[in-house]
Amino acid sequence: MTQGSIAAPAPRLFRHPDGVTAVDTEYVHPGHAAAHIVQHGGRAAFVDVGTNDSVPYLLAALDVLGIARDEVDYLLLTHVHLDHAGGAGRLMRELPNATAVLHPRGAPHMIDPAKLIAGSRAVYGEERFRRLYGDIVPIAAERVQVTRDGDTLSLAGRQLEILHTPGHALHHQAFVDRAHACIFTGDTFGISYRELDSPRGAFIIPTTTPTQFDPEQLIASVDRLLSYAPVAMYLMHFSRVTDVARLGESLKGQIRELVRIAEQSAAAPDRAAAIRAGMGGLWRELAVRHGCPLSAQRVLALLEGDLELNTQGLMAWLDRRGR
Repeated sequence: MTQGSIAAPAPRLFRHPDGVTAVDTEYVHPGHAAAHIVQHGGRAAFVDVGTNDSVPYLLAALDVLGIARDEVDYLLLTHVHLDHAGGAGRLMRELPNATAVLHPRGAPHMIDPAKLIAGSRAVYGEERFRRLYGDIVPIAAERVQVTRDGDTLSLAGRQLEILHTPGHALHHQAFVDRAHACIFTGDTFGISYRELDSPRGAFIIPTTTPTQFDPEQLIASVDRLLSYAPVAMYLMHFSRVTDVARLGESLKGQIRELVRIAEQSAAAPDRAAAIRAGMGGLWRELAVRHGCPLSAQRVLALLEGDLELNTQGLMAWLDRRGR
């Protein structure tokens, strides 16, 4: 290393079956968000990429895995929320042969991210937005592939089916790998932090969004994913889970319960506080029942950000429904 040069960061990698590697995107804290690299036939694809700050870790992961930058064919973006896609434009600059694969509702916001930036600033505030996401780099339109529900694409012969899966967001899609009985689900199949695993397996919660949460659509999308009978789901938060049927039933039950909590809280003097308290109580109860190794207080501390975003999502849903 020459004097004054900066060493590449050491990426946290999690090796999974069938050529799938999770890379910690180092978003918020370790173990919070994972991009996935799929390797097949000497080619590679990313599924979701994290933020601008994640890009050095993703490039370092390619080096560790022995993947040349010109061997990456796709950035498969489940949706354009910035914890999933904020670094896509910057990463594309480093991958000369890559195509960004996007839902038709999401693609325009990666080509011209002005509205995406404005919406995210409204959610996070200017200071936190700058700290988390920085300057969002657009992707050239000619490097974007817009999907249709049911499309398939090939990674060196490895077929991936694209499903449009609204509920968390209208521009959400998942990628089904039938041959390996797995699905890359973005946020549609919820959140499962590894700190909450117990001898019973993974603990899971649904995630809403501050603007587009729709419980009926989300339950339908979960059911559609389950209909493929996958052995494993790859989540952004956080990576591989199995025992999929149990987790899917838990997710659907929680979505229905969150709707009940929101409706019950709609007329409260401080409905945000009421929704948050109800959701926190639900998650504490479920975590205890699951045998999570953390105390109830630590469970809620870990889920603090999700409590906040889900509360915003439920309030936005109530407002839309009341119009």
